[in-house]
Amino acid sequence: MKWLPSDPQLISEGLYSIAVVLSFSRIAYILPANESFGPLQISLGRTVKDIFKFMVIFIMVFLAFMIGMFNLYSYYLGAKQNDAFTTVEESFKTLFWAIFGLSEVKSVIINYGHKFIENIGYILYGVYNVTMVIVLLNMLIAMINSSFQEIEADADVEWKFARAKLWFSYFEEGRTLPVPFNLVPSPKSVLFLLVKIKSIIVTLLRCEKSEVKEDAELNEIGLNKHSNIGSTASPTRYQKIMKRLIKRYVIKAQIDKESDEVNEGELKEIKQDISSLRYELLEEKSHSSEDLAELIRNLGEKLSIESKHETSTGHQRKA
Repeated sequence: MKWLPSDPQLISEGLYSIAVVLSFSRIAYILPANESFGPLQISLGRTVKDIFKFMVIFIMVFLAFMIGMFNLYSYYLGAKQNDAFTTVEESFKTLFWAIFGLSEVKSVIINYGHKFIENIGYILYGVYNVTMVIVLLNMLIAMINSSFQEIEADADVEWKFARAKLWFSYFEEGRTLPVPFNLVPSPKSVLFLLVKIKSIIVTLLRCEKSEVKEDAELNEIGLNKHSNIGSTASPTRYQKIMKRLIKRYVIKAQIDKESDEVNEGELKEIKQDISSLRYELLEEKSHSSEDLAELIRNLGEKLSIESKHETSTGHQRKA
């Protein structure tokens, strides 16, 4: 209790507490290996990126109101019901906790009768709460929800790619000795250094050979340079496998998309077929109705002729 606030022991304990939190967060590195927690961890990582983008507007509005309220109440230190807005630190605390509803309205009240300053304080404090709590926070929630829905729609593929990336990280060549013995050069590190020097020398020699060629082959020289530079960073076997897997997935996704979706030309053809079928049905209906009317007319004529014939034969018999 009697130590100075800047004592190295106190500072080290504060930093140690931060290190404990970060050490537990290291568990999130292996979460993609689990089918249940992997998609959640990926969604959280994507939403954190959106939060950092949103923090630019958030900090700009926060600083504007913090400096404005401090300039308004900096002269009333000791003349308010509390010390809110009288210093930069108190302004930061008051506005920060106001986001969570933990600040009071009496923070803008002055003990003296300066009503104009109080009214300006009420207005600024109210506009701040409306802007930050109602508008910006709800906008942030909407952004997070949108990002989560985009990832959730393809969560299985996202999780499998993240899991494969985690697996391949354990296949890479690592250090031979643990910390702090890795500071001592090992035979493997010396071998890697020699291989790296050899690749650099080969790259330089290829560049010199490409520059010695004739001016008539400038285009081919440019292509050879690109191919040589790309070949210097030779990918490992696992990187080649990963590229092939990604290429296979992309090709399969394109084929599925082409087979599932109908393009615009096919839609137009379907519409034309439906319209032509509709006109044919209407025309056939009109023809059938005409034929039916003609049949009814012929049947009526036959019935009338038969009735006339029967009446004439009846008169002849009576006669």
